[in-house]
Amino acid sequence: MAVRDGRIVRVGDRSSVQDLYGHGTKVLNVNGKIVVPGFIDSHVHLLWGGLQMNRVVLRGVNSKEDFIKMLKEAVREKPEGCWILGGGWNNELWGGDLPVASWIDDITTKNPVWLSRMDGHMGLANSLALEIAGITKDTKDPAGGSIMRTPLGEPTGLLVDSAMNLLLHAIPEVSVNEKRDALVRASKLALTKGVTTVVDIGRYLPGATVEDVWDDFTAVYKWAESKGQMLIRVCLFFPMETWSRLSDLIHKTGRVISQWIYLGGVKAFADGSLGSSSALFYEPYEDELDNFGLQVTETDSLYNMTMASDKAGLQVAIHAIGDRANDLILDLYKSVASSNGNRDRRFRIEHAQHLAPGAAARFGQQRIIASVQPEHLLDDADYVAKRLGVKRAEAESYLFQSLLANNAQIAFGSDWPVANIDPLGGIRTAVKRMPPAWQTSWIPSECVSLDDALKAYTISAAHACFLDKVLGSLSPGKLADFVVLSITSWEEFAEGSASINATYINGLQAYPWRPETSEGQHSQDLEL
Repeated sequence: MAVRDGRIVRVGDRSSVQDLYGHGTKVLNVNGKIVVPGFIDSHVHLLWGGLQMNRVVLRGVNSKEDFIKMLKEAVREKPEGCWILGGGWNNELWGGDLPVASWIDDITTKNPVWLSRMDGHMGLANSLALEIAGITKDTKDPAGGSIMRTPLGEPTGLLVDSAMNLLLHAIPEVSVNEKRDALVRASKLALTKGVTTVVDIGRYLPGATVEDVWDDFTAVYKWAESKGQMLIRVCLFFPMETWSRLSDLIHKTGRVISQWIYLGGVKAFADGSLGSSSALFYEPYEDELDNFGLQVTETDSLYNMTMASDKAGLQVAIHAIGDRANDLILDLYKSVASSNGNRDRRFRIEHAQHLAPGAAARFGQQRIIASVQPEHLLDDADYVAKRLGVKRAEAESYLFQSLLANNAQIAFGSDWPVANIDPLGGIRTAVKRMPPAWQTSWIPSECVSLDDALKAYTISAAHACFLDKVLGSLSPGKLADFVVLSITSWEEFAEGSASINATYINGLQAYPWRPETSEGQHSQDLEL
């Protein structure tokens, strides 16, 4: 593979690139290691993840005692009055009991606390935080959310979906410098995992202010690009409520701000999450027979915004997890496409975790992209049967192979920081569907091939965000983003033993970091 000025100019056998050798050519011998295109993570919250790296990390905590212990340690490091922020907890790891404010009130009397669940659709506040936010027994549930309460009606500290915004406004916004540092931190982590491009869904949750995402675009991303401090490529999605604002911007600048920043489209929410019992289903949750989940955006509003966004030529992505939510969006997309006429629109459904009979076929028929996250099934497999019942869980959960068999396109991502940003882990999970401590695959008929899993993190992911002409494959004319793996055979790859040896962007080694290559190499040739 020959690279010049950051792009691939030729791919073939060694003799086919011999005539390109010249003064300044650098030859990189990877000693037979497998080289793949730079991975594209199709769904991350990049700045949120970068900020979380410096907060209380509760992912993997598997007991109430350890949960409280970590909060005690955090309190010792914080001055009085300072908010304690963090998240990643998963109540299923300690038996399913949801945490409540009384767990931590005694140790956080002088510090307000907000700890988001791993899925970002629920969080725990201590009593001081509830008091600061003005959330009381008399506070009504907002549309698309709920305040969890004791039998006497008192808030337990748990807020679900749009109810979280009753408290989030009370948390001081982080400084611009903190967000810029978070971008660098997150980008460096991505590079260690072979990720060269991400689709950033932003710091936006149901009912939250739309301004955070736009402020991040201006004060963080555009600033970093102007200072030459972008380390990975980002394709940005914005709240659908602001579709006209994005449309105006694209008319002025085009979709390509630079080789580092691309304007993707708009995103909205149909429902919540399975773990927070707010994903929208046709049938009730097995362990909550009066709960069908939440529709977090009203249907007419969702339809009108999608219609306007699509008419303006914007790509639309909508979060849907439950089977009813997915059918709702498939219906909506069909109606909008029929009204606005044929074009290459590449509608996306983010997550598409639970699909009713016939839904997988509709993805293919309607050419809807399923933006899915394999690593989520590792978290869900142990408890989804409890939530949905065994029959329903095994019939409709994470139907990757069914989608492919119905000619649907899937794009893989992580939803980081909800799950780890780790394409090799995602590929292994999609191929094997083997949760920790399991001896057999979960729904083995839905395992995919290594080739399909690799495509879902590369060329299919690039297609899913309109970047397939410049990224996603090692092809002449495309940007020279590639990853050198630790292995020499596809058999080793399929077994899941691969790791990242090096990550290259524009033909430059970005991980491990080599200061001596940071200057001047843009004009050099690189031959593998």
